[in-house]
Amino acid sequence: MIQTEIFNKNVEDYEAWYEKYPQVYQSELMAIKEHMITLPENIRGIEVGLGTGRFAQPLDINEGVEPSEEMAKKAIKRGVEVIKGVAERLPYADMQFDFVLFVTICHLDNLKLALEQTYRVLKPKGAVIIGFLDKDQIIAQRYKERGHRSTFFKNASFQTVKRMEELLANSKFKNLEFNQTLFGELDAIDELQQPKPGYGEGSFVVVKAIKK
Repeated sequence: MIQTEIFNKNVEDYEAWYEKYPQVYQSELMAIKEHMITLPENIRGIEVGLGTGRFAQPLDINEGVEPSEEMAKKAIKRGVEVIKGVAERLPYADMQFDFVLFVTICHLDNLKLALEQTYRVLKPKGAVIIGFLDKDQIIAQRYKERGHRSTFFKNASFQTVKRMEELLANSKFKNLEFNQTLFGELDAIDELQQPKPGYGEGSFVVVKAIKK
């Protein structure tokens, strides 16, 4: 898997991005948290493609899946239990979790299959929460323009909101709720941005959907 090798070899560069853009990172966390606070208490969830644990740890997600061994080492140091695996073939039995979080869908090999696997491992009425860069907005567009010079986004596959709606509906998810953040150019974001409902303005969109 090309993407896995890229992350294995560039862990420190990955970590450095969060240090370079702390307000962007915190704004993304706030948007995800807005969906998570509506979940019931004392439930079990995972992050799929959890990287170095930059989202799982502050969101109190204790376990998840990551294919990159080098990224996983960092996540483990942050207190996250990591199982080696991929989104398209989750190493869990059916109906194990109350929620599943994704924040790296642009790096997946097959998003449709990943959503089918997510549906399988969720309990009835469980939630999938997906944070993604909207293909129609400025930050994803800039990454695509500079893709040949980007370590991590050279092979990224960004999604539009419309496409995400289609994929979730086709995977039998319902009751979609959206919010958004990251308004403006990436390098111009120098303060925390409160998430807004809906989509169409912010580059980072979070959608929550429920298993039927």
